[in-house]
Amino acid sequence: MVSGVFLLRQSSGLLVLYGLLLALLGWAGAAALISDPFMLPSPQMVIFRLIQDLSTPLLWHSIGQTALEACLGCLLGAVIAIPLAYLFFKSRIIAGVLSPSLAASQAIPAVALAPLLVLWVGYGLLPIVLLCALIVFFPILVSTLSGLKNLDEDIISAARLDGAGGWRLWKDIEFPLTMPSVFAGLRSGFTLSITGAVVGEFVMGGSGLGSRLSAQANVVDVSGLFGTILVLCILAATLYGSLVLLENQSPTVRAIRTK
Repeated sequence: MVSGVFLLRQSSGLLVLYGLLLALLGWAGAAALISDPFMLPSPQMVIFRLIQDLSTPLLWHSIGQTALEACLGCLLGAVIAIPLAYLFFKSRIIAGVLSPSLAASQAIPAVALAPLLVLWVGYGLLPIVLLCALIVFFPILVSTLSGLKNLDEDIISAARLDGAGGWRLWKDIEFPLTMPSVFAGLRSGFTLSITGAVVGEFVMGGSGLGSRLSAQANVVDVSGLFGTILVLCILAATLYGSLVLLENQSPTVRAIRTK
């Protein structure tokens, strides 16, 4: 069983590497055909530029700033979404009243919310964190609620027979069993939160990667733009992979998967 899981992970890793290699070859081929670095710079140009930028503290500061905004926003969204999902699960009346409004709010683009947040709370870290939280809130809510609705009724009934109820039932039974769904929502949330941070910096300013992209676009720094976009992709993949690793190391999740 263990060797099978290891082989599966190894093959998945190889598929990812093959996919990246194909994308890199396709990029290099397209750049060679276009032959215009202002339209599409080659991978060599972008990587060389990125190495230069990484040798300065300015890019590292931008990476840290965007990562901070994204992480704080996602955590804030999760702190609100997870309890609210439980409230929806327990009360059909509250779910019926609030669900349509929350679903309708997802039609509002993030770029339209950013100016309002500036008017309400000003510039700085706080409005960008709030924007990230608003973006990730709904996916985490839906994922957590889906996990709660799919709980094994036999396990819940057995726990109630043993005297579990209220907070104890949630803490010891319902929430642990819902953790895979919570992690799924967090994985989606963290990647969306990166987008929220970049959009927020476009509108509200700051010193993160979004502001860097805006400055590079103003001076038509195409190689720099591609390099910053590549950094954003790596940052999102790193956050996603960290959550996958954290989920795989969780004793509760591992116990659920072995059943």
